[in-house]
Amino acid sequence: MSIMPDTETLIAALGIEPWRIPIVVFSAIAIYVAFLLFVKLFGARVLAVTSSFDVVVTIMFGAVAGRVILGHPPTLAAGVIGLFTLMAAEAVFGTVREWRGLRRALETRAVVVLAHGRLIDLHLRRVHVTEADIMAALRHRGIASPDLVQCVILEPTGSLSVIPADTPIDPRVLDGVRGAEHVTDPG
Repeated sequence: MSIMPDTETLIAALGIEPWRIPIVVFSAIAIYVAFLLFVKLFGARVLAVTSSFDVVVTIMFGAVAGRVILGHPPTLAAGVIGLFTLMAAEAVFGTVREWRGLRRALETRAVVVLAHGRLIDLHLRRVHVTEADIMAALRHRGIASPDLVQCVILEPTGSLSVIPADTPIDPRVLDGVRGAEHVTDPG
């Protein structure tokens, strides 16, 4: 009895039948595009990790995407082809994002969710951020009160940027940020 698998079993576990290659490539591109659309629809906040629940959900995103891309049975070759396709898609979309007209359609803009100590409820609802998320960001930065904050901005990455009230803001920092008028005109 041999512990080493025979060559046919080894090739089946590591290789891929040629007819499966386009399926893996298509699946990787389709799940990539679907993921981009869902992030655009639900907001970048779905990618932010603020709790153990968020970690679990993020891992589940990866598990579902990986399973869809690899197909059945999963093999090393399918994984390599899937990873290459995802990286190529990211490179292509990275180049396409630089085209001014498409940048607006593809990217999520940063948005002010708190200005001069006041929550901006409309923006909070649109980007699926809660008051608890904002208070956690303030605590994380050692800020004891929303009144000590000039603004909190939800970035396209899903992270929350906090600018203290005593920090002067260069207008260029707010360029392209939705709701910047709440910061520059506190009235």
